[in-house]
Amino acid sequence: MRARPWLCGLLALVMALAAGGALAAEPIRIGLVLPLTGGSAAYGEMCLMGIRLAQAQKAQALGRPVELVLLDNKSDKVESSNAANRLIQRDKVVAILGPLSSSEALAAAPVAEAAGVPLVAAWATNPLVTQGRAYIFRTCFIDPFQGGVAANFAFNHLKAKTAAVLFDVARDYSVGLANFFKKSFASLGGQVAITAQYSEGDQDFSAQLLAIKAKNPDVIYLPGYLPEEPLLVRQARELGITAPFLSGDAAQSDELIKIGGPAVEGLYFTTHFDEGGATTAQGRMYAQAYRQAHGKAPDALGALGFDAYLLLLDALERAGSTEAPGLAKALDTTRGFAGVCGLTDIVGHDAVKPAVILQVKEGKFVFVATVNP
Repeated sequence: MRARPWLCGLLALVMALAAGGALAAEPIRIGLVLPLTGGSAAYGEMCLMGIRLAQAQKAQALGRPVELVLLDNKSDKVESSNAANRLIQRDKVVAILGPLSSSEALAAAPVAEAAGVPLVAAWATNPLVTQGRAYIFRTCFIDPFQGGVAANFAFNHLKAKTAAVLFDVARDYSVGLANFFKKSFASLGGQVAITAQYSEGDQDFSAQLLAIKAKNPDVIYLPGYLPEEPLLVRQARELGITAPFLSGDAAQSDELIKIGGPAVEGLYFTTHFDEGGATTAQGRMYAQAYRQAHGKAPDALGALGFDAYLLLLDALERAGSTEAPGLAKALDTTRGFAGVCGLTDIVGHDAVKPAVILQVKEGKFVFVATVNP
């Protein structure tokens, strides 16, 4: 029996609607490259908690569910590059969040750039991460700004006229931040009395510290990572060095206090967020939600992960599709994004946003000041 024309038309309409519904329900896949094992695992866990909270708040974009594909880069540069490649080639993600550290982001960025897949780094502050690249972005401030904030704080608040700079030669973050601090401190009229270096994995810092002690600086700038940083401060105090320590954003972890104990009391550091200095409704809401979910004070890594996820989804909505060129344009024209860490503009693929200064007091991180760009 020949099918009736109206029935054929109805069947075609039903099939078209079903296909459209299936397409609308197709998830948007976003890759996560985070250190869940290795030396930076504590940072990765903190960032992931923030991203999970953000996804609980907003789980859809463009009317489609967001699916996160998580890969562990094992705190390693080669693994970061491999993870980015797997997410792009195997998992067909439309964008990548991470890696965290500057060294790991610098390893993954060329892979994403070559594939034309937007990569958004939440915590990689070295300027080279985004330099000369069309698809690489960051949602944290960069080290020239952070180093300048630290130098101004040392010179004007701590009244330091001389400084020692001690950095990890194996970390792009540490090397870059040390250089920016030295330039800024000298431009203010301060003198860098000594520069010393160590390497990731070192445990004995006595030679460097004795050389610093001989110079008797007013402040010691230490832009390091865990676990070396708290071990180094402990050894400094054991050697009788009393100068205040000033560090960078990698210091903000509970592990700093657990490993460093009383030795890290008084240590200052620049960072991205503290609930005591929250300036947006999103920041205050996040602090409350984080405490309810995890029973402790929120940290900067979680806040950065939260902001990076929502900023990426905001760009997807403004782009109107998952196509890479449009998404990249939307990311780079982000203005006045009211995130947890304050108002953020993306200019030249980098975030322009405030910095926060904290101090360790009685085993806790205490808000000192907010510094606007």
